[in-house]
Amino acid sequence: MTGESFVRHGAAEPRSPVILSVPHAGRDYPDALRAALRVPLAALRGLEDRHADAIALAARRDETLFVATRPRAWIDLNRAEHERDPRLDDGAWPHGAPLSAKLRSGLGLVPRRVGNAGDIWQRRLSADEVQQRIHADHRPWHAAIDAVLASARARFGVAVLLDVHSMPPLGNPATAARLVPGDRFGKSAAGRFLGRIEGVARAHGIRTMANTPYSGGHILERHGDPRRGVHAIQLEFDRALYLDPALDQPGPGLATAVRLLRDIIDAVADEALPGAIAAE
Repeated sequence: MTGESFVRHGAAEPRSPVILSVPHAGRDYPDALRAALRVPLAALRGLEDRHADAIALAARRDETLFVATRPRAWIDLNRAEHERDPRLDDGAWPHGAPLSAKLRSGLGLVPRRVGNAGDIWQRRLSADEVQQRIHADHRPWHAAIDAVLASARARFGVAVLLDVHSMPPLGNPATAARLVPGDRFGKSAAGRFLGRIEGVARAHGIRTMANTPYSGGHILERHGDPRRGVHAIQLEFDRALYLDPALDQPGPGLATAVRLLRDIIDAVADEALPGAIAAE
């Protein structure tokens, strides 16, 4: 396990109003996780946005990019700190409110289940174990994103976070959406940004479906504040677009996905700062 739970790419001060993040592609599985598993390690790939970091790393130029290295099975950066599963975590607060659909399905701050493989852990997790992950991994990630968005907003008057994820195929590639942009139904970003993203996708021949079935999670809820000029948008790429037929390793479509994301970044930057790209 590496010392850092995420890697930041880019200059100390943001050079673009567009910031990129990839929270679910981490593949650095700690020994403590491996020792506590009930399922084979390979089963945890079902929780990964498999190689979504490859798209972002190839698409970025001088934008700031954050890539999580810890896996989602260790801690989910797209869940709030309070989303702790009482069926797994001794530190979950019995607040009496109904559990969210995500928690009921085992996808809380620390996931309890993975797809058809079932329960992940051999034992319950202590409150201290989970709190340590929050302090070491969750809070530093969000603090870093907070800081760079504030810097971008101060420098450019606007900041836009593009949170890059991937999804399993939603159906027939000829009719189903291959890219799902989400803005929490307009709560985390101004609608004009989704309009530009959808326009880029159409130009690439890629079907989109805004906010359906994914509208964005805690990252958008926490960091998006359109009234202050800080916007946050989630991008869910169909894994069949850029992975091999087994949906495991980067495939021949990776270059196409990279071009799509690059054009989205440019369009979002142009929407944030009209004419800035042409003037460079």
